[in-house]
Amino acid sequence: MNVTRTAIPDVLILEPRVFGDDRGFFFESFNEKTFRDATGLDVHFVQDNHSRSVKGVLRGLHYQLPPSAQGKLVRAVAGEVFDLTVDIRKGSPTFGQWVGEVLTAENKKQLWIPEGFAHAFLVLSDTAEFLYKTTNYYSPEFERSILWDDKDLNIDWPLDGTPILSEKDQQANMFKDAEVF
Repeated sequence: MNVTRTAIPDVLILEPRVFGDDRGFFFESFNEKTFRDATGLDVHFVQDNHSRSVKGVLRGLHYQLPPSAQGKLVRAVAGEVFDLTVDIRKGSPTFGQWVGEVLTAENKKQLWIPEGFAHAFLVLSDTAEFLYKTTNYYSPEFERSILWDDKDLNIDWPLDGTPILSEKDQQANMFKDAEVF
């Protein structure tokens, strides 16, 4: 596995070793020992989530507050998404900064997003299926959202027009008003 630190050093891009031939391919999408050895992180995942969305759907910026904060390991298994995370840790030197990465079924990249980050993705292909492992269970009472186009965050979304949003995401908080870590 190849691990690359992003502009926010705690957010990692993971690229698995893929074995392919004319029959197809094989790779380990997750191996706890390999993950720990490659990243230096000892995390325990408790839940896997799978979503399917159409082109233009933007989900996020979502996060959960302690004691239900979540780390996430995310990837696209069909199609293409622009995956993004924002540092919402008040004491962090990268507080309020974001990093994004295109994740596709073809490139098989994964993004590690630790606790203390808001997460979102935008579907770039006709459809996309997105998987993510979490380090804590879904907890609606601790779930929060930040508005996707908040001017203070200045996110450069690769958009053609207006995204398709859930009602919850349309009513998300501005970054300056958000409960953060």
